[in-house]
Amino acid sequence: MSAHGGKTFVPLNIAVLTVSDTRTEENDTSGQVLVERLRQSGHNLADKAIVIDDVYQLRAQVSKWIADDTINAIISTGGTGFTERDNTPEALIPLFDKAVEGFGEIFRHVSLLEIGTSTIQSRAFGGIANKTVVLCVPGSTNACKTAWDKVIKEQLDASHRPCNFVPHLNISAESSTIKMCETRG
Repeated sequence: MSAHGGKTFVPLNIAVLTVSDTRTEENDTSGQVLVERLRQSGHNLADKAIVIDDVYQLRAQVSKWIADDTINAIISTGGTGFTERDNTPEALIPLFDKAVEGFGEIFRHVSLLEIGTSTIQSRAFGGIANKTVVLCVPGSTNACKTAWDKVIKEQLDASHRPCNFVPHLNISAESSTIKMCETRG
């Protein structure tokens, strides 16, 4: 049981995508931070990939994960800036059934305290596709720490109130009793 209204934590299966033309498993510090954080939080690493900044390769990888009923969430790092090679939003937004506008807004809000107005160049974004939440953050290691610690961790925790993403995801029958956002009374 949790300290949040007695709701039970549900471990999710999370895939991590690093979008980069230069990173390898040996130097992918951003992807490794996300893997470490999700495991420390009690979630499972479902898969991890590094894909170059190519719209069609990104869509292919994320579409594969979205179609996999065992993957509940995808966290992507990289490709969210303004350089010519930053294509993550253009690649992934067309895959969404629903956009999660608040994710980018909140990420930029908490980043403002850390990096000032430079956060305006972040195109962090999120969405839901086939009952899988997809959250995309900048490629810096510090941005991944900020995103996980200050936004993602709570939203992927079934015990977080009043709302979290877990009720919207394709999860096992025993966890399907989790209620959506509680109404305040």
